[in-house]
Amino acid sequence: MGFSYLAALAISLTGMVVLDRRFRLFFWRDARRARIVLPLGVLFFLVWDVFGIALGIFFRGQTEFMTGLLIGPELPIEEVFFLTLLSYLTMNAYAAAGDLLDARGARRASASIDAGGAG
Repeated sequence: MGFSYLAALAISLTGMVVLDRRFRLFFWRDARRARIVLPLGVLFFLVWDVFGIALGIFFRGQTEFMTGLLIGPELPIEEVFFLTLLSYLTMNAYAAAGDLLDARGARRASASIDAGGAG
């Protein structure tokens, strides 16, 4: 059971990749940019965690579902996978929302033209 949480995070990350590939959201839209943005997002949150740990705000909540492997004091390996998932999810959601808003705007513009409106 010690790898359950890590396995769940890995499965969730796989789901993000599948959604990204299917809808060309992040890596499949601009791989060069994604290779920069995703690690920067993860690094930002890791630094945030380190400061929180140093200030005594954050601490590791150990359960039987976690591996027990730490990459630093109070910083489990699962946190890196979680932050990667969080950042990837955010970028996929941002791109999907942009696509939906663009499609909505295009539909409105098309409806306006079809109705004889001027824009």
